[in-house]
This record gives sequence, structure tokens and C-alpha cells, in this order.
Amino acid sequence: MPQHVSSEKRVRQDAKRNAANRANRSRMRTLIKNVLKATDKDTASAALVQAVSYLDKMAVKRIVHPNNAAHKKSMLVRFVNRLA
Repeated sequence: MPQHVSSEKRVRQDAKRNAANRANRSRMRTLIKNVLKATDKDTASAALVQAVSYLDKMAVKRIVHPNNAAHKKSMLVRFVNRLA
């Protein structure tokens, strides 16, 4: 257990941030899966807009590295463009 007030506060802050980051990453993964499981181009395009927007937000907040977000966006766009 923490021995100092500042250590206790740090534990509280870490737990709060960890929960928020996990929720953000989970939502990001769900949005990506929604694009990848789409069978036609219209639904995939709609899901792609949401996923790309969220990936950009996560990159700005540094939840994911900006290059990682760019890689995921590129992969999703290629997937959607390949749909008939």
C-alpha cells in the first residue's frame, strides 16, 4: 500500500486513466471490426468514416501512436476499396 498521500493520489489517477484508456481502445477495436465485417461497400464506407474519425482522435490523445493509427486507417481504406 502507498505510504504517502501523493502516492495514494497517483494510484487513484493511474486507475482512472487505465480504465479510460481501456475503454477507448476497446471502442476503437470495435469500430475497426465493424468495418472489417461489413459485406457491402455502403455499410463499410459508413463504418469507415466512424473508425477513421475515432482513430484520429486516439492518435491526438496518444492512446495509440500516430503511425499505428495511420497504418490502421490505410488498412481499412484498402479493405473498403477492394469490396465489390
